[in-house]
Amino acid sequence: MDVAVKAETGAEIRKLARTGTFNSQTAGQAPDYLQGNVVILPLRYAGDFLQYCLNNPKPCPLIGLSDPGDPFIPSLGADLDIRSDIPSYRIYRQGRLAGQANDISDLWADDHVTFVLGCSFTFEEALMRAGFGVRHIEQGRNASMFKTNIQTIPGGIFEGPLVVTMRPFRASEIAEVYDICAQYPHAHGAPVYWGDPEAIGIIDLQSPDYGDALDMRDDEIPVFWACGVTPQAAIEAAKPDLCVTHTPGYMLVTDVPSRKPPETITGMASFQHHAITTKN
Repeated sequence: MDVAVKAETGAEIRKLARTGTFNSQTAGQAPDYLQGNVVILPLRYAGDFLQYCLNNPKPCPLIGLSDPGDPFIPSLGADLDIRSDIPSYRIYRQGRLAGQANDISDLWADDHVTFVLGCSFTFEEALMRAGFGVRHIEQGRNASMFKTNIQTIPGGIFEGPLVVTMRPFRASEIAEVYDICAQYPHAHGAPVYWGDPEAIGIIDLQSPDYGDALDMRDDEIPVFWACGVTPQAAIEAAKPDLCVTHTPGYMLVTDVPSRKPPETITGMASFQHHAITTKN
């Protein structure tokens, strides 16, 4: 598929990903639908990871949680199959990146639990409708993502640095950008920091840990949001024997409207916490 073509719905992107005809990053795709980061773990790690999400709702806003062994999450998409509907997956073994794939059906097991976390790509259409440019979309690149010196709150075996996305804006724009993004707490919400990147441990904006470097203009300030790639840094530290995630920037695109209130799509977390921990 020509990446210049813009899909209008999550179902369209998922179908294209499932058939192998779309394998690009998803910024700007399906503009009215919630996008999600994905973490798939064996059941024995799921209780700890759920606690990690609950302890760190800013980088890990939980929007979907599967039953063990179930690859379908109907609350996020009627035909959604987590094994095939993401454009690119990362496979971690013992905390190390072991490979990438466009379909993980051959890895799927009856004890796998899927976590879906909101993504900041969700609010970018609102920014553009308000007249603000989103640089990585303008440049046809992936977002810039960086590990910081800010530590997340541990959850069982999972802990590590906060990962952030960066988008440049003029100082006069930041207040309105903040207010727009604050309306999307289920997609990381308002930025966590802006200004000198070295203050949060980022030495070079042209050398992101994930994604692509972006051009910045002389009158712009880097603005940073909590990022759903944060769990991938925690996975590197925790070293589970197997974990599958999305490739940063290559998100699961759902059928949930972008502005849907978070409580209507994350209410299952406390209910399933008991089920996961008692099976662990």
